[in-house]
Amino acid sequence: MKKHFQKTVMYAMILSLLVNKIDAQNTNDTVNVQKPVQDSLTTTEIQKSKLNYKSLIIPATFIAYGVAGLSIKNLKQLNVSIKVEISEHQPAQIQLDNYTQYAPAVMVYGLNAIGIKGKHNLRDRTIIYASSQLIAAAFTIPLKYLVKEERPDGSNTLSFPSGHSAIAFSSAQFMFREYKDTNFWLSISGYPFAIFTGVYRMLNDKHWLGDVVAGAGFGILSTELAYWLFPKINNILRGKNKVKNSFSSTMVMPFYQNKIVGIGLVKTF
Repeated sequence: MKKHFQKTVMYAMILSLLVNKIDAQNTNDTVNVQKPVQDSLTTTEIQKSKLNYKSLIIPATFIAYGVAGLSIKNLKQLNVSIKVEISEHQPAQIQLDNYTQYAPAVMVYGLNAIGIKGKHNLRDRTIIYASSQLIAAAFTIPLKYLVKEERPDGSNTLSFPSGHSAIAFSSAQFMFREYKDTNFWLSISGYPFAIFTGVYRMLNDKHWLGDVVAGAGFGILSTELAYWLFPKINNILRGKNKVKNSFSSTMVMPFYQNKIVGIGLVKTF
């Protein structure tokens, strides 16, 4: 069953890359539109929705490695060897990974609060980040129940992929996308927190190496998809024929209840 699952995932990833490549070739680069100054989408033009297939190479590679680690003997042995090595050194188990997974996103909001502006304003980056978390959850939660990989500590069969790593790397990629055009070194400062989170998921005996690598891939992919989808979501929330001085307002809130992930929308006119 795992072999069929792996083949399905790989075919889906290859198809996705081909579709995105065709879409990128057929999409015009820009559309000139006058917008208010406070709209962080742009002041003079809006980039058309375009997903660069090259941005999918790294997350696809990570995901492929994680999937391969579920059945390929050498990779499974590597997972076990790392667990044995960790057990021999018996490092202290700390729960900081529950918090560091969100650190890069918190940093983005903190930096904006002290005047170091990112690419998007408060409303837009909140929509993007919430979207990335919903997409990450949509990837990882169903897979945990489909794959049923046992955790290293034997506590349950929800090991693959690592949800903490997915959140951590989606947050780090979010920070990268917000600051890469203005301060490159600042933009990559979220990745050490993501790596720390992934490493401590293994040190805490909660995940195998393959789980963490796959989780990182799903996290990066989720943020890339969130940025790609944002113009479409923004058009829906604002309305294509919105009057310039309209007093309408929109509030978007993600929710998680009874293992169901969703997003709520409240719009007033």
